[in-house]
Amino acid sequence: MAQEGGQGMSVMGQIIFFGGFILIFYFLIWRPQSKRAKEHKNLMSGLNKGDEVVTSGGVAGRITKVTDDFIVLEVADNVEIKVQKVAVGAALPKGTLKDI
Repeated sequence: MAQEGGQGMSVMGQIIFFGGFILIFYFLIWRPQSKRAKEHKNLMSGLNKGDEVVTSGGVAGRITKVTDDFIVLEVADNVEIKVQKVAVGAALPKGTLKDI
């Protein structure tokens, strides 16, 4: 019987390779995405009247009204727009809109 020179990976090697692939997938893709989603959910639930926010489209304004799914943003004097809560990208520190 002749032995083969390049047999490839053994079963244990394949399991270790597959496990390493799953760990890389978890730490580089799934975990950071889950963390961002949790932070965004906390941001949306913590929105209050008077907070200054920026939407994902880049519109900055002060919240004048909050409902279950929507907020009303004052973007200029006597100019208000309705925006879905999920469109809020970030909360700004108080007084940021005065500096803009």
